[in-house]
Amino acid sequence: MAIVVLVGTLDTKGLEYGWLRERLLSHGVEVIVVDAGVAGTARIPADVPRAEVARAAGTDLERLRDEGDRGAAVTAMARGAAEVVRGLYERGRLHGVLALGGSGGTSIATRAMRELPLGVPKVMVSSMASGDVAPYVGSADITMMYSVVDIAGVNRVSAPILANAVDAVAGMARGFAARPSGSSEWSDSGDGRPLIAASMAGVTTPGVDAARERLTELGYEVLVFHASGAGGRTLESLAEQGLFAGVLDLTLCELADDLCGGILTAGPDRLLAAGRRGVPQVVSPGALDLVKFGPIDTVPERMRDRDVRVHNPSITVVRTTAGECAELGARVATKLRTATGPTAVCLPLRGLSTLGAPGGPYHDPALDEALFAALRHGLTGSTVDVVEVDTHLNDPSFGRAAADLLHRLIERG
Repeated sequence: MAIVVLVGTLDTKGLEYGWLRERLLSHGVEVIVVDAGVAGTARIPADVPRAEVARAAGTDLERLRDEGDRGAAVTAMARGAAEVVRGLYERGRLHGVLALGGSGGTSIATRAMRELPLGVPKVMVSSMASGDVAPYVGSADITMMYSVVDIAGVNRVSAPILANAVDAVAGMARGFAARPSGSSEWSDSGDGRPLIAASMAGVTTPGVDAARERLTELGYEVLVFHASGAGGRTLESLAEQGLFAGVLDLTLCELADDLCGGILTAGPDRLLAAGRRGVPQVVSPGALDLVKFGPIDTVPERMRDRDVRVHNPSITVVRTTAGECAELGARVATKLRTATGPTAVCLPLRGLSTLGAPGGPYHDPALDEALFAALRHGLTGSTVDVVEVDTHLNDPSFGRAAADLLHRLIERG
C-alpha cells in the first residue's frame, strides 16, 4: 500500500491536516502524520509527535517553548522534520509527502522535502507559492500549489485546491510505490547509459544541441539544465551527489549575472561541484558576452549606454565590457584550478552566443579576447587543458568537438 506522509504544525493547522488525512484515507493510501508544531496544543493526534521531531533535531521541545524564539524553533523543527522524513523514506515508509502552510509551515515542510531523492513525490500547498519560491524549492522537485486564500480552515475556495493536492499526491504515491522497491529512478529510462549534464540557454541552444546529439551517438544519456539560476543550482546539486559521469558546461551566463547584478545568478558556488567530486568536465565560456535583466525598464541606469537588447518581454540582455570579461575569465580559471578530475576548457574563438557570432550585435573579438586571455593566464601551470576551436559556439562543429573531448576525458579518467 502507498504511504503518504503529512508534515505540518498541528497546533495551528490541525483541523486542515485532519481533513487531508481523511481524504487521503478515502483514496486507499496509508497516512503518517508528523507534527512539527511547538507552541500550542495539537488539534489532531500525530503518528510522529512533536517531541520526537524536536529530539530528531538534537534539542528538547520544552526548551524550545521556554526560550520563546519563534525563528529558532521553526529552524529546529524543520531540521527535525527533515531527519524524521528521511528516516521514514529509508525504511520504506514513505512514497509521497504532502504539506500545507504559510511562511513558517512552508519553511519547515520544504526543508524536509529537500532531504528526499529526486523522483519522490513532494507537494506543498502554500500561501507563499505566488512569490519567489526559490528559498523553499532549492534544487528539489517540489510541486508548489498556491493556496489562493490563507490556510485558515477548509472553505469553498480552499477545499477544491486542497482536494486537488490530495488527489495528486495520492496518485503519485501509488505510482511511486509500484516502481521496483519504491525506486526513485524512473524505470522506463534505466537502460544503463551513463548520464551527462549539459548547461544551455536560448543563445547557446544550437551548439548544445549538436553536442547532445553527438553524446547520444556515443552512448550517453544527456540531461540539459537551463542556465536560469535555478537550473545551474540544480546541476551543481546533482553533480555533488555523484549522479553524472561527466559535465558539459557550455553555458556560463549565470556567472555573468552573479558578477554584474543580473537576475539569473546561480550563486557563488556555480562551476565547483563537478571539480570537487572529480567528475570529468568540459567547460566553455558560452554566453559570458551578456548579462540578463528583467523587462527593459529594470536595466540599471549605469548600463543603459551599452548595447541593450530585448530578448523577450521578460528578459533584457546587456553586453559585458572588457573589464567584466577579464574578471569573468579570471573567476572561471580560479574555479577550475580546484578541480580534482579531468577538466578541459574549450574556447570558441569566433563568438560565445547567437548574439556574439559573426554578424551578430555582440560579436566583438577584442572583448572575447579579454576573456580568453584571462582564462589562459589563470590556468597557466594547472592541469586543465585549454583547447581552442576556430569557430563560434553555436556552429555544430564546436558542439561535436566539445562532446568528443568530454568523451575522451571520461575514458581517460
